[in-house]
Amino acid sequence: MIDKLLPEAVVVEAYDEEDAREFGDAPLHPEEEVFVARAVLKRRREFALVRSCARRAMEKLGVPAQPVLPGERGAPRWPDGLTGSMTHCEGYGAAALARTAELASLGIDAEPHEPLPEDVLPAVALPAETERLRRLAAEHPEICWDRLLFSAKESVYKAWFPLTRKWLDFSEADIDVHPGTASDAVAVTAAQGTFRARLLVPGPLVGGRRLTHFDGRWTVERGLTATAVPVQPAAIR
Repeated sequence: MIDKLLPEAVVVEAYDEEDAREFGDAPLHPEEEVFVARAVLKRRREFALVRSCARRAMEKLGVPAQPVLPGERGAPRWPDGLTGSMTHCEGYGAAALARTAELASLGIDAEPHEPLPEDVLPAVALPAETERLRRLAAEHPEICWDRLLFSAKESVYKAWFPLTRKWLDFSEADIDVHPGTASDAVAVTAAQGTFRARLLVPGPLVGGRRLTHFDGRWTVERGLTATAVPVQPAAIR
C-alpha cells in the first residue's frame, strides 16, 4: 500500500494481519531486545515485525541486515548511506528505505481509517487546516480527513527530523490536502491524493537550498489511511 506512494528508488517491505499470524514472533537482535524487555506483547510484536521488514529492505538494497535501534526522540538509526522510516498500527506495519544518494529523507505513516478522538483534532490542526477539512468532508464524506491530516503531520515530522535533529510541532506545518483526480472513479473504500506541508519555521538545508515545504501523497484503502513524504536530495523551493 505505501509502496505506491513513494518513488521507485524506495524499497518498501510491509506486513498485514495475516503475515503477523504467519510470522509469529519475529526475532530481535540482543541490542533491540533492551528497548522492549518490559513491553506488553502487542508492542513487542509490532516492534519486532517492523524491524524484520526493515532488515528485508536493507538486504534488497545490498546492505547487510542489522539492528535498528531507536535514537534521539525515538527516530530509527539507519546504516550509513541509507535513509528510511517505519510505521505500524493495528494489523499493518511497514518499513521504507532508500539510499541517501536517491533521497535525502523520507517519512511514512499508517493509521486506522477512522475519525480521531474528539479532543485530538484541536491539538493537531491549525484554524486554516480545520476549515479546509470541513470543506473536504462536505465534498467527500467517505474519507476521515481529520485522521488523514494527523497521518500527514506524522509523515512530515519523520521526514523533517533526520534533516534537522529538531522537534517540529503540529502547529509549525500548515498542511493542504488535495483529493486525487482519479478518486471519483474508484470505490468509496479507496481514494488517493496529494498534500503540501508549508513549513512555518525555517526549513532544513537540502542540496544547498532551504526547504519551505514538503510534498507528500496519501491513500485510503483496506480500512487504513497511509501517507508518505519523500525528500529529494536536490530540494526544490
